Amino acid sequence: MLRKTPLFRLTAVLLLCTSLLLPIQTLALTIGDERKIGEHLLYSIRKELPILDDPDISQYINSLGDKVLQNIGPQHFDYRFYVVKSSQFNAFAAPAGLVFFYSGLIESVQNEDQLLSVLAHEIGHVVSRHIAQRMEKGTVVGAASLLMAIAGLAIGVPGLSTGIMMGSMAAGQAAHLHYSREDEEQADRLSYGWMQQMRRDPQSMVDMLRAMRRITRYSLGTEVPQYLLTHPNPETRLGYVQSMLEGEQRDNQQHDYATIDNFDFLRFRYRVLIQAIDHEKLRVYCTNLLNGTTDSEQQIMAHFGLALLAARDRDPEAALHHLARVQARYPNRNILNVDRAVIFLENGRHEEARIILENAVRQNPDDMYGTYHLAVIESLRGNNSRAEQLLQRMAAAMPEYPQIYFELGRIEANRGHEGMAGFYLSKYNLYRGREKLARQYLLRASKDTTIAEKYRNEAKVLLEKVKELEKGI
Repeated sequence: MLRKTPLFRLTAVLLLCTSLLLPIQTLALTIGDERKIGEHLLYSIRKELPILDDPDISQYINSLGDKVLQNIGPQHFDYRFYVVKSSQFNAFAAPAGLVFFYSGLIESVQNEDQLLSVLAHEIGHVVSRHIAQRMEKGTVVGAASLLMAIAGLAIGVPGLSTGIMMGSMAAGQAAHLHYSREDEEQADRLSYGWMQQMRRDPQSMVDMLRAMRRITRYSLGTEVPQYLLTHPNPETRLGYVQSMLEGEQRDNQQHDYATIDNFDFLRFRYRVLIQAIDHEKLRVYCTNLLNGTTDSEQQIMAHFGLALLAARDRDPEAALHHLARVQARYPNRNILNVDRAVIFLENGRHEEARIILENAVRQNPDDMYGTYHLAVIESLRGNNSRAEQLLQRMAAAMPEYPQIYFELGRIEANRGHEGMAGFYLSKYNLYRGREKLARQYLLRASKDTTIAEKYRNEAKVLLEKVKELEKGI
């Protein structure tokens, strides 16, 4: 009997999407097709991959995406950007404006402009609908194999795409599963222009491509990172981007590029790395920066990495000491006050944390990281109404963050409202990728007359989504 592994299940979902959305006569993805496939793919990825969706991580990567999108006008899709916990050097754009960055790639990026250049490049593929164009050049079999290739990118298992594909396609169709040289040039050209519009130096594109070239060379004879398989030939891309820069220099074009600090990027990077890599490796990295770099910004932010490590080691005094060093350099960064409050919260100093968080959220109501932790404190204090208000505000801004629904479920359970507690737990499990548990709770909530009709109706809609995902699995 065939064992249904997670990889098998994700592939089956994608094949199902193909069969449902692409009739025999269809050779290209419509906008509607892309949206539907993207929705199914996102649920499947949540089931198979650990997504780092802490509010501050999610808000930062999505704010970078918004910076690019502000320069390109109305789009067919609502773009969403995610960070995946994986040591692989990888990023990929999926149908319907879903863009994923692996923590292994983030570990290799040195500043915000470099990350922004990769992000803009991936948006370039989506804007140009390169995936849809692959469909136009293939067949229905090619469509299925393409979606299995996307599964391979999502899972991060090298060789998956070709291994499955070769059983069902002619070898000549394999090229359709990778971006062509023309696709890459178009995405680089768009990225280059958007970087200039944002007043960001396109030289960062050259820096990233050089890093990719080094990785390619070091990978000879070993496993080549998936990103370099699907975004081929960094050497050619490097020459193309350099030629654009040299052309501007010959034409004496002058650009007033913005000078920014990398505080937000480096804080984001350390928040990702503390969850993604070995702590001793991170400790050595931070210590080496403190003792060996001449970059004062990198040096001071190494204290932030050490603060996170100390907090994980349950050493609040050391954590606060390192954080104070960072706050002395960046006294007006409100998010550092939130970081300090989180250290207090994790060590039982709830009232001190609450006072800091109240002030932080008052100064920046859009800060969902501070809002979430303030809601947790209010719930612990028994102030359920205030906690619920804060969590509902979060749900409107970040509807896919699972912990919101866990906390709302706990509040309703404390109130004795078991029906509503079950409804919120269904959403918590759904966004954690636990479809079977989600289905059980949704089925119960859809029939529970103790909860309001709008919640029963929402449960029914979500239940149908879960059933679609489970077909063929």
